[in-house]
Amino acid sequence: MIIDWQNFTPWSSLAGGILLGIAAAIFILASGRILGISGILGGLLKPAKGDTHWRIAFLLGLFSAPLIYLLAVGSIPIEINTGWPLIILAGLLVGFGTRLGSGCSSGHGICGLSRLSGRSLVATIAFMASGIATVYVVRHLIG
Repeated sequence: MIIDWQNFTPWSSLAGGILLGIAAAIFILASGRILGISGILGGLLKPAKGDTHWRIAFLLGLFSAPLIYLLAVGSIPIEINTGWPLIILAGLLVGFGTRLGSGCSSGHGICGLSRLSGRSLVATIAFMASGIATVYVVRHLIG
């Protein structure tokens, strides 16, 4: 097994996880809602009265954060080794999976597990197993 030490980033990953945990805790304490992106975005499709503004503000913050980072720090070289058709297919499969699993990885993995939800535990195990299997197939069997 070869370890790609260039892309092994435990400290930035740990910092990101801590920030996500803090954000999820603040969000649930302030609003009583779960911080799951698919639920926040999906709530815009059939919004309840008075439920649209905070969802739009959250999504604007989510999309503007990388732009602010780009202005503050500069660009990060990103290399994507696939074409748009595969990226679109992957996005559709993720969207289908979040509807099928009643939530996304952030909703189940961060908020659901912290609430000791059995359903979230099963969903998170499925997310992780799928990711591990995909990496294994792509790196070791196909390429």
